[in-house]
Amino acid sequence: MSASIAWLHVGDLHLEAGDGWESLRRLETIVAEANQIGSGIDFVFLPGDNANNARADEYARMLRALEPLTLPWRTIPGDHDFEGRSISNYEAAIAAENRPKQEVFAGHRCVFLDIVSEGAGGPDFRLPMGERLRLAEELMTAKATGQTALVFMHAYPCDLAADGAEIASVLAEGDVRFVDTGHTHYNELLNDGRVVYGATRSTGQIEEANGQPGYTLVCVHDGVPSWRFRPLGTSWPALQIVSPADLRMVTRPAEPSQVPRPGSVTVTVRGFGPMEHAPLLSLDGGKGVPMRCGEDGLWRASVPIEAPGLHRLTARSGGAEDSIDVLVRPLERLPKRRLPVSLGETCHAIGAWPEAGLFGTRLGPNSNGRDW
Repeated sequence: MSASIAWLHVGDLHLEAGDGWESLRRLETIVAEANQIGSGIDFVFLPGDNANNARADEYARMLRALEPLTLPWRTIPGDHDFEGRSISNYEAAIAAENRPKQEVFAGHRCVFLDIVSEGAGGPDFRLPMGERLRLAEELMTAKATGQTALVFMHAYPCDLAADGAEIASVLAEGDVRFVDTGHTHYNELLNDGRVVYGATRSTGQIEEANGQPGYTLVCVHDGVPSWRFRPLGTSWPALQIVSPADLRMVTRPAEPSQVPRPGSVTVTVRGFGPMEHAPLLSLDGGKGVPMRCGEDGLWRASVPIEAPGLHRLTARSGGAEDSIDVLVRPLERLPKRRLPVSLGETCHAIGAWPEAGLFGTRLGPNSNGRDW
C-alpha cells in the first residue's frame, strides 16, 4: 500500500431552531476554517443527524451554510434525519452526489451505509440484507482491485438492533482499516484488534469538554489510520503524523508501517493549512531532523531506531506539533494477534488520549449523557 487519504469530519449537526441555530453558526465557522486548509483534504464528511427534526427548513439552512465550502462534502442519514420514520426530506434536500453509496478517493474505496431507514425510528439501527450484500461486494471489490476499504456509518456495529456482531465480523474479514461514525456526542476511538472505529463529538448537543465544538482530521496512509480532533479557533497550520502507526492504532503488527523493524524508520507527516517552515522530526526528545516535502505534498524524514521498544516521535513546525508513540520490534518479536473477541464493541475503547482530543468521558445518548 502507498495511497493516502484525508477527510474532515464534522460531528452530528442537530440543526434546529430550538438552540437558537447555535449549531448552524458553528457549521458556518467550520466551513470558514476548512476553506483555510487549501489542498490536502479529499472531502468533508457529515455522519448523520444533520437536521434534528428532519424538517425541510433545517436542511435548507444546512445547504446555505455549506455553499461557501470549497471542498467536496458527503453525508449519510442518522436517526434524527429519520424523524417521522422517513428520510424523504433528507433525500429531497440533498443532491445524490453528496450522499453516494460508494466512492473511490485516492485508491480508497469509501462505502457509505444507511443504518436508519430499516428501523422503527429513534436509535433503532438496522442494516437490511440488501445493504449487507452490497457491503460484502464492495469489500471484495476493494481487495480484488488493491484498494483500501473504509466504511462510513452513523453508529458502531454494537449499536445495531440486530446482527451487530455479524456486521463487525464482515468489516474485520473485509480488511477495513477505519470505520467513521457519529451518534455518540463525544470523541472516541475503538480498536478491536482488527478494525479501528472513530466517533467525533457532535456539533450540536455536545456533552463533553464544556460543550466545546470542533471537528476531526482523519487520515489513512499506507493502511495506517490517524485521528486528531481540533477545537474551533485552533490556529493553523496543523501537523499529523500519518505513518508509522501510533501504538493505540495498531491492528496489524506484522506490517512494518504499523510496527517498524529496528533500523532506519521513515516517518510521514501531513501538513494542513499554510506552513512557513518545514517540519522538524525528533526522536525521544532529541534534536530535530528537517523533513522534506515530496511530490505528493507529504513530508518525510528517516530516523535510526535501533533499540526495540516504545519510542516517541514528534513533528514540529512553528506552533504546530504532533506526537505518536511508536512500537519498534524485530520480526521474531512481533506482538501476537489473539483470536478476535467482541468485534466492534465499546469495550475496545482506547480511553483518554488528550493529545488527540480524547477524554474518555463516554457521555451521550448511548452511554451516560442526557436523553436527547
